[in-house]
Amino acid sequence: MAESRTVTRVRVPEVGRRILEVARTVDLTPRLRRIVLTGAALDDGFPWQHFAVTDHVKVVVPDPATGEIALPVATDAGLRMPNGAVPLVRDYTVRAWDPQTRELTLDFVLHDHGPAGKWASSARPGDRIGAMGPRGNVMFPTGYPFYLALGDETAIPAVTRLLEELPDGARVLAFLEVEDATEELPLTLRDGVEVRWVHRAVEGPGGLERALRAWTPPADDDWFAFAAGEAGALVPVRRYLRHELGLPKEQVDVDGYWKIGVADLDHHADHVGSD
Repeated sequence: MAESRTVTRVRVPEVGRRILEVARTVDLTPRLRRIVLTGAALDDGFPWQHFAVTDHVKVVVPDPATGEIALPVATDAGLRMPNGAVPLVRDYTVRAWDPQTRELTLDFVLHDHGPAGKWASSARPGDRIGAMGPRGNVMFPTGYPFYLALGDETAIPAVTRLLEELPDGARVLAFLEVEDATEELPLTLRDGVEVRWVHRAVEGPGGLERALRAWTPPADDDWFAFAAGEAGALVPVRRYLRHELGLPKEQVDVDGYWKIGVADLDHHADHVGSD
């Protein structure tokens, strides 16, 4: 694969609309559950790209009253249900795709609010869920010698993909914020890869920013930074990377996956700054 120095975006010609079923579940930590999905809708494959670590699907949970899954239709006004109802849709990072077994893997943070988290908390083999997308692939650049990654629990799938798919010879440091030590994910790391855990129960709000500021960055600017998670916490992170460290805009990718007090945040919109 040729090395690249900028993010590459590729549009998927046709957005997949699939109803899948749970093949198996694995509790990675008390609050993080891996769900492996399968089904005939994956027989023709899935638009997976190497190092497109933020690619995601929109999961459509069954109607709580009927158990039915009605896939919304994409319109100029956004996703719309055939009967005009509001779809129970949330975005989830694609953790893995196995082309041999035709299995799609998603990791869910378990909580008692939000339709997808509730569904994942009780999901069992044979349960069904809808999955739409991705509508495009976003490949991170592969030509840097060093990568920095930061995020909370919602960013763990993307960050762990980055750790696994890192270009040969590149180094990476990841700061991952979780509630406490029980939520630290067991990881197998190769040489040159380091993960530092930030415990929210100890550090309180702003722990990621403080960990970042305590770190000594490379002497030059020949590196790439990725951060994802709660949008409000990432505003000072992006400001520090761009304006205090002076990292060029094309070498910084910061994505607000969710925001305190906002249901179903549109993470494609700018919530963390774009200058």
